[in-house]
Amino acid sequence: MNRRTLLLCLSALPMIAACGGDDDTPTPTAAAATTQAAPAPATPSPTPVPKLGGSMILATTTSTQDSGLLDVLVPMFTKQTGVEVKVIAVGTGAALEMGAKGDADAVLVHAPASEKKYVDSADLVEGKLVMHNDFILVGPPSDPAKVKGSMDLTTAMAAIAATGPFISRGDNSGTNTAELNLWKAANIDPKTGVKQREETGQGMGATLNVADQKAAYTLTDRATYLSLKKNLKLDIVFEGARSLLNIYSAYVVSPDKHPNVKVAEARAFVAFMVAPETQRVIGDFKKAEYGQQLFIADAGKKIDELGQ
Repeated sequence: MNRRTLLLCLSALPMIAACGGDDDTPTPTAAAATTQAAPAPATPSPTPVPKLGGSMILATTTSTQDSGLLDVLVPMFTKQTGVEVKVIAVGTGAALEMGAKGDADAVLVHAPASEKKYVDSADLVEGKLVMHNDFILVGPPSDPAKVKGSMDLTTAMAAIAATGPFISRGDNSGTNTAELNLWKAANIDPKTGVKQREETGQGMGATLNVADQKAAYTLTDRATYLSLKKNLKLDIVFEGARSLLNIYSAYVVSPDKHPNVKVAEARAFVAFMVAPETQRVIGDFKKAEYGQQLFIADAGKKIDELGQ
């Protein structure tokens, strides 16, 4: 390049800068900006969610699957993060054991008293309260035990024990644990003191179907019952006691105790479950369809605050 050409190029730089230039053009100084018309403020773009990719295993209770909630949430999570989720829906007891053995990366369960053992052993870490609903007693419309007239839960359980039949999950799930606690509170031995008590060893949906076929009573979470209600003849016969709260939490399986855990993916899932948009979806899930919430979103709350 000759000197004359160089001078012409240098003299043109201010004009190029004023016109915007290409990606290599320096940003105008603050002083220069004051001499130009202020541009209209741009609408901020949402912060992009990092795309992790890969896959993970989620061990969870059957109620999150049977209610249809995971059919909504898992695709949302995958879309945001690129992480494919293999859902294994079992009883909470089995889900907790999967975590303890390192056979899952994250767990979503609903039995706080049972969870404590695994938190204390450091198999489950970074737990977050996600949501709650409640357990309800359901039974045939004829209500042979006259549970609907019961003044309290203990009276209701005693009436069912004397009349039966009662269908139990019998699978060490959160629901099964809650059922056994109700018999204990009523001072009733479920093995000998409940007329025609049967155990299915299956999930909530299957147990509701068995109870329906046998015109029996059972304990269920509200979400699964409402999701299947159109195919059931069972009615709610008792609800509302504080001891029937059904509390869900999500945990990361400890990478320190289980080195093969996909910790980044598990942490992303737990964070997703308590994120504001996810919590909104949880609170709205099937609310319009049933006229009530199937799940109450609880991120940021304490267990003692629930049900108040």
